[in-house]
Amino acid sequence: MTRQELIEQIFTKRTFLCVGLDTDIKKIPKHLLDCDDPIFQFNKAIIDATADYCVAYKPNIAFYECDGVKGWISLEKTISYLKKYYPNHLIIADAKRGDIGNTSAMYARCFFEEMDVDALTVAPYMGEDSVTPFLSYEGKWVILLALTSNKGSHDFQLIADTEGKRLFEHVLEKSQAWGNADNMMYVVGATQGRMFEDIRKVAPDHFLLVPGIGAQGGSLEEVCRYGMTPDCGLIVNSSRAIIYANSEPDFYVTAGENACQVAEEMGKMLKTYSKTKDDLRF
Repeated sequence: MTRQELIEQIFTKRTFLCVGLDTDIKKIPKHLLDCDDPIFQFNKAIIDATADYCVAYKPNIAFYECDGVKGWISLEKTISYLKKYYPNHLIIADAKRGDIGNTSAMYARCFFEEMDVDALTVAPYMGEDSVTPFLSYEGKWVILLALTSNKGSHDFQLIADTEGKRLFEHVLEKSQAWGNADNMMYVVGATQGRMFEDIRKVAPDHFLLVPGIGAQGGSLEEVCRYGMTPDCGLIVNSSRAIIYANSEPDFYVTAGENACQVAEEMGKMLKTYSKTKDDLRF
């Protein structure tokens, strides 16, 4: 999916929601455990119920790796299902890979060739040669960790140099020489609030993948007020608040209702914060 295609999807559907498929077999409804592949059956039901209200899905790879070969099979089936039935949705593998160049090249081959996802989260700590192998794939997105939503983000990401520039600002500034707004996004946690203003000073045009609304307590309104651009520039993820809202056999109905509610709020945010003078999209 190109940048323009993503923007068109957002403004056509009036939503920039990403549904996180953080699927834990210990949390899914009990009746699914009798299925041959409970994880896939859960994902399939969630996808079918929420597809009208989102533009992206983000399977968190750790939730599949923990089940070994069975987990990888469930993940591959989920990705194949999305590509077959919902090809206009961005598929983000949340794997946070990043290693020396030849290892990163193998990770890139795994996710961009074998699994054929659209985007991959990457840890930039090891620098340029650990990131550029992922950027060599035309039509794929690299999503670099910049300023995350967890409490420990303050341990390193906010450390400033002698001139007052913080580590996450160095990451944003330096990495823009490796990629561009057409193939690189950044992870910025919703819990960072007004810090989105600082992000936009360094990266005014890049899309931001924003986890942390819903169960983690981030404010959608704050994210949009300080981080939205005329092209939206945001993909906001919600996982637990949607997929685990109900543990009964009709769990998918509640998931769809919750996704719809978030999407409706996002539509209002788009109209308020992305609208420019003489904007004909509304």
